Amino acid sequence: MPVLTRLIPSPVVVDIRAGALDDLAGVLADQRISASGKLAVAISGGSGAVLRERLAPALPGASWYEVGGGTLDDAIKLADAMKSGHYDAVVGLGGGKIIDCAKFAAARIGLPLVAVATNLSHDGLCSPVATLDNDAGRGSYGVPNPIAVVIDLDVIREAPVRFVRSGIGDALSNISAVADWELAHRETGEQIDGLAAAIARQAGEAVLRHPGGVGDDGFLTVLAEGLVLTGISMSVAGDSRPASGACHEINHAFDLLFPKRAASHGEQCGLGAAFAMHLRGAHEDSALMAEVLHRHGLPVLPEEIGFTVDEFVRVVEFAPQTRPGRYTILEHLDLSTDQIRDAYADYAKAVSQAISG
Repeated sequence: MPVLTRLIPSPVVVDIRAGALDDLAGVLADQRISASGKLAVAISGGSGAVLRERLAPALPGASWYEVGGGTLDDAIKLADAMKSGHYDAVVGLGGGKIIDCAKFAAARIGLPLVAVATNLSHDGLCSPVATLDNDAGRGSYGVPNPIAVVIDLDVIREAPVRFVRSGIGDALSNISAVADWELAHRETGEQIDGLAAAIARQAGEAVLRHPGGVGDDGFLTVLAEGLVLTGISMSVAGDSRPASGACHEINHAFDLLFPKRAASHGEQCGLGAAFAMHLRGAHEDSALMAEVLHRHGLPVLPEEIGFTVDEFVRVVEFAPQTRPGRYTILEHLDLSTDQIRDAYADYAKAVSQAISG
C-alpha cells in the first residue's frame, strides 16, 4: 500500500506574542504537557535570575537549575542534576546556549523540552540539534524537537538589538542554503526534500520581504515564526541542509580562522549568503539581500566587521573544508585565490551601489 502522507515532527505549542511568558503555566497545563506544574527549569546566571524572580510565583512546583555555560559537560551536569526529580518536562529559559543544554539534558533523561527563547539570535531554538562546545571544539548532537516553543515579544525587545539582527541574518541565509541544495541535486544527484526546502525558503523570504523593522511586533513575529519554521524544516529533512550551505561554510571559516575576532553567527551567515548569491549569478537577489541586511543594521562587507579583503578571500577559500561532503556554490565553482578576489571586487561594487541607491 502506498504511503499517503507523513507525520512531521513539530511542537504541539508555538506561542509567539507579547506577554506570552505570563501565561506559561496555563499553556503547559492546558496542553497537558505539565498539569502538575512539576517542571525542571534551566536558566542562565544573568538574565535568567531576573526571569526566575518574575516567573517563580506562577510556577510553584518548579525546580530551578542554573547552567554554567554552553559545553557538553554543562549539559551532562544539568541532566545528572535533573534526573532524580520526577518532572513532567524540562524548560529551557534563555538564549541559544541555555536552550541547547536543556535540549541535550531533556533527551538524556527522556523528558519533553519546552523552549522559552529570550532572544532571536539564530534558528536553533526549534531545531532537532543541540550545539555544544566539547574538548575537540564544537559538536552537534541530535535531540528531539521541543514539544513547545514560547516567545514573548516583550522579552525579545528587552534583549540587545544585536540578537535580533543576528536572527535576521540566519533566517535570510535560508534562501542561499536552499539554492545550494538545489544545485547539489542538479549536479551530484543529492536527494532533496521538497517540503523541507519549501518551508526553509518561505521562512527566509517572509523576513526578506517584510517592510518592518527590529522594533515592530509585526516584524519580530515574522522573524520568530521564520526561525521556528527553519528548525522544523531541519526536522523534516533529518539534516541541517535546508538552512546551511555556502553561507554557513563561510561562517564556520570565520570562526575557525579568526576565533577571537569573529562576529555573531547571523552577521557572518547573512554576509556569506549575500556573497554566495552573487557567486551563483543571482545578482538582483544578492543586491536585494544586501539592501535588506543593511537596512536592519547588518554587515554586507567584511570591512564592517573588522576584516580586510585579503582575510575575507582567505575565509572563502577555506570555507569548503569546514563541511566535507557538502556541495555548495563554493565547491561547484572551485575558485582560485585570484578568482575569489575578482568575484569579491564585483560583489563589493554591486552591493555599494545597491545600498547607496
